[in-house]
Amino acid sequence: MVLRGKPVEPVGERGASLVDAAYGALKHAIRESVFPPGYQASAGELALRLGMSRTPVHEASLRLQEEGLVRILPKRGILICALAPHDIAEIYEVLIAIEAGAAELSARLPDAARLALAEDLDRATTEMGQALAAGDLAAWGHADEAFHRLLVEGCGNGRFARIIQTVNDQSHRARMLTLRLRPRLPASEAEHRDTSDAIRRGLPGLAREAARRHRIRARDELLPLIESVGLRHM
Repeated sequence: MVLRGKPVEPVGERGASLVDAAYGALKHAIRESVFPPGYQASAGELALRLGMSRTPVHEASLRLQEEGLVRILPKRGILICALAPHDIAEIYEVLIAIEAGAAELSARLPDAARLALAEDLDRATTEMGQALAAGDLAAWGHADEAFHRLLVEGCGNGRFARIIQTVNDQSHRARMLTLRLRPRLPASEAEHRDTSDAIRRGLPGLAREAARRHRIRARDELLPLIESVGLRHM
């Protein structure tokens, strides 16, 4: 469509781009607990805080509701969903299963792809160590997330990445909320290197077991910790 000699962006495409922007901004705010679990507000209030228009934020919330991050309450607004301990347990069961499989597949990749992935994983692990040494727990959490995302995205099974995305968003929020409570953050670095080393050496069984053992240890550390401090929702 052209008006006065200038191309005009189709309304549908512009609307879609606004919704995508609202979706990204709202999802980021939820993941980083800018809008904490249990927070409730109207689409207009959320839009005001995000510096956006109400309609794209409402449309974005419909997508986020499908992902389990929000609930739309008729005439009452949008509720940021909280995670109970049993939700965390279920999330870890998904992470354990998929990441163990991803590590095994990664160790079966052709040499060039396998070695490149191992280098990327090591780089994320190094960033974790640097962040921890600097006392930057938020940066540690983001580097930790990057390691796990690279592992799944790099294994060659696209369905793994799509399946795990929703629980990744939820587990990231739990990760960021509990970082200061967890006593064994350095253990993750050694366990990550066990996984990347097995991938580099092309040892599928060892890679699978290393990834599985890491997530099981994290789960078994986190769930009792949540219970001990009385966190019923996060």
